[in-house]
Amino acid sequence: MGTFGGALEARQIDASNGKLTADVTGDVEAEEGVLVIRRIHVAMHLVATEKGKETAERVHGIYAMQCPLYRTLHKAIKLTSSFELVSPASVPLR
Repeated sequence: MGTFGGALEARQIDASNGKLTADVTGDVEAEEGVLVIRRIHVAMHLVATEKGKETAERVHGIYAMQCPLYRTLHKAIKLTSSFELVSPASVPLR
């Protein structure tokens, strides 16, 4: 998530202060009686206007290979991510 957020920030899309969040899920299977992580999915949510959507989608399509964690694990575990733009109007004020 940090690499994605940094890439967004570099393109003047604010991903700070809770604007970029994620839900992470994983699938675990037993292999010879040992639990093994097989898949991890990161569903990211960015609070931003439609103006930056195209750029954010483009960044999502390329950021993974620049992410140290992805590069370390992608050959051993199936890693996927998704991206959703959340309208600022739908987020309650703090």
